[in-house]
Amino acid sequence: MSGRTSGRRAASARRRGGWARLAESVESRLWPIPVVVILAAVGVGLALPRIDLLVDGALPLGVDSFVFNGGADTARSVLSSIAGSLITATSLTFSLTVVALQLASSQASPRVLRMFARDRHVHWTLATFLGTFAFAITVLRTIRSEGESAAEFVPRVSVTLAFVLTLVSMVMLVLFLAHLAAQLRVETILKEIHAETDDVIDRESERHSAAVAFAGAIVVPPHRHVVTADQSGFVTSRDRLALVEAATKHGIVIQEARHIGENVVAGTPLAYWWSSVEAAAPDREAVEALEESVRCAHVVGYERTSSEDVDFGIQQILDIALRALSPGVNDPTTAVHALGHLSAITVRTAAMSPMPPGLADGAGALRVVTSPVTSADRIRAALSPMRHHGAASPAVVDRLLQTVDELAYVTGEPGVRDELGRQLAALEEQLQVLGDDPATTRESLRRLETVRDRLRGDGDSAGFGT
Repeated sequence: MSGRTSGRRAASARRRGGWARLAESVESRLWPIPVVVILAAVGVGLALPRIDLLVDGALPLGVDSFVFNGGADTARSVLSSIAGSLITATSLTFSLTVVALQLASSQASPRVLRMFARDRHVHWTLATFLGTFAFAITVLRTIRSEGESAAEFVPRVSVTLAFVLTLVSMVMLVLFLAHLAAQLRVETILKEIHAETDDVIDRESERHSAAVAFAGAIVVPPHRHVVTADQSGFVTSRDRLALVEAATKHGIVIQEARHIGENVVAGTPLAYWWSSVEAAAPDREAVEALEESVRCAHVVGYERTSSEDVDFGIQQILDIALRALSPGVNDPTTAVHALGHLSAITVRTAAMSPMPPGLADGAGALRVVTSPVTSADRIRAALSPMRHHGAASPAVVDRLLQTVDELAYVTGEPGVRDELGRQLAALEEQLQVLGDDPATTRESLRRLETVRDRLRGDGDSAGFGT
């Protein structure tokens, strides 16, 4: 693949990543869609009565029989009732949403609240109610009773549209209640997190494939310059193409110091850099410009997001599983279901295109040393807490062993198999110590030894899952 083609693919992946971050920022807030709909409703409420004034006497008989035919007082009464009822329905919707957020936070994890905040059903239900309210009160101000100086004016088409919008709002309320009942189920929450994480894996895998890899050996010097973070928070995004451009411009090599999703404290290292062999050391002004470019390439926020953070999905599912295993909840079935999702996600991450350890510029020179998260790291992060908290549950132990079996079957990566072996050894020690039920412990240890034998073998499918 030519450098130009790689550059185009990297730029395309960069744009998609930017759109993903923008979509995450907009979708995670309740107000954008309702505000846009309110403004549109006010605009229609101002324009439609003028059209009413022009076409009122020219409506065909078939249309005229369907539109509103009451007087000014009746029209005011209808629109006032619509406006009042929609505000009540909006209050009900908002109250139910708050209750749903509280239940999701207490039963699943506080990290899943953002999923409810970005729920499109909530957005569009609120938008429909508030838009209908805004349209009704805007049309209400145009109704004119008959007086000495002016004839009566009733915007019949506008009142009819307000009535239709009210019916639509009621249907939206029913659909919202049905949707809310489904969203509160932990299985639905797990499915949504899994689907979102799959999308992130697809985007990140594409970005990794589009990266221009450095072909030579990477040598990190013992003495490096440090670029510190100017604010505390989580690294939610990183523009590696911008880092390559900054490093090329200043003739240096940049080394990443933080993973996406990792917490950083202001004043601590965000990245390192050193001068290339062929380039002179930049002066003070150039160093300041370089450090600012590096900081601008990193987005640090007060909370983790899913735009580029594959591990955030794993953490959310892990939180739900650990909450289910807590003594206050004691729901091992949910933990087993969560382990199934964790297994599927870690299998996908093990198969995704890896980020090259070094990125090159158009001339093939090393410009960025990356800090990718390995498959073994993700397996350790996913399985260690589940093993630690779930070893006392036979159902969780069985699903853990199945997860190890699945991961060993789909990957032959030595680092992954070594980590799986360490997880089995640690689980064996826990089972021997916990052993409250000797019969169950013996059966679990027998299964563990069977999985270990297959892990040591060549990955043949014979006997898989037994």
